[in-house]
Amino acid sequence: MIRILATMMLCLLPAGHVLAQPLVIAHRGASAYLPEHTLPAVAMAYAQGADYIEQDVVLTRDDVPIVLHDLYLETTTDVAERFPGRARDDGHYYAIDFSLAEIRTLRVGERRKNGEAAFPGRFPVDVNILRVPTLAEEIELIQGLNQSTGGDVGIYVELKQPGFHAAEGRSFPASVLQILYAYGYRGADDRVFLQCFDEATLRFLKDHTEIRLVQLIEDKALTAARAQQIAGYAQGAGPWIGFLTDQPEFVVAAQEAGLLVHPFTFRADALPRGVNSYRALLDRFIRNMQVDGVFTDNPDLTRRYVDSLSR
Repeated sequence: MIRILATMMLCLLPAGHVLAQPLVIAHRGASAYLPEHTLPAVAMAYAQGADYIEQDVVLTRDDVPIVLHDLYLETTTDVAERFPGRARDDGHYYAIDFSLAEIRTLRVGERRKNGEAAFPGRFPVDVNILRVPTLAEEIELIQGLNQSTGGDVGIYVELKQPGFHAAEGRSFPASVLQILYAYGYRGADDRVFLQCFDEATLRFLKDHTEIRLVQLIEDKALTAARAQQIAGYAQGAGPWIGFLTDQPEFVVAAQEAGLLVHPFTFRADALPRGVNSYRALLDRFIRNMQVDGVFTDNPDLTRRYVDSLSR
């Protein structure tokens, strides 16, 4: 029954009803157009109308939070050329093995997979002219743009693999909270979310911060019981769109439990099987499922779609 309600909700809306606007969350910045997690990608996402901009965070050797999707550096930087021989036995160049000063010497380009562009047709993979920002630098850019434009764009921080950092002897959540608090992000009313795949980390954060927490989900366990469990320690759920497509009733269950639902990741150049356009993808999740926000590589397309809902 819940599945039927979830998929038919749009049809039951009264004539003239306006859907509540979901959040446009820029996934790694405007990553469809510029290399991910770079300051230009942040600026473009801001200009394209994102409500929030995501920061994946890891630590350097000297405990500085930097914005990087992976624990390691070689998929988006020239670290192998600049620091040959610094890889671990598994072949990866881990950010935590490099000081901030060393990481500042690296050049960032488009994400690569097996040496080729992960997303062909995006920014040229052989143009490496950008740099890895710190979390503080990215916040300063966003807050600076808020001041100069009168905007109110928020930040959406992900703690990447806290278990790995703990095994390395680091106080990862504490290092990130220190930065957030220094820039005024302290409570549930601030324009900030903290997300993580690790439930234990989120439960720890529940007792140590008032910042809103989001449980990322990449498994098929999208049940009402799971939603109730998450609501005990977080304010939101971030399921992968592939599993949410098959279980749209989770949106209803999560929202009834008091959770926001922010699925990931929406890409105009990597549509799910059976979806023939980016608009159709947004229709499925925003108009039909009525999620509360979407993580997108295309903030511009998503902004235009969301704004069209209120016309």
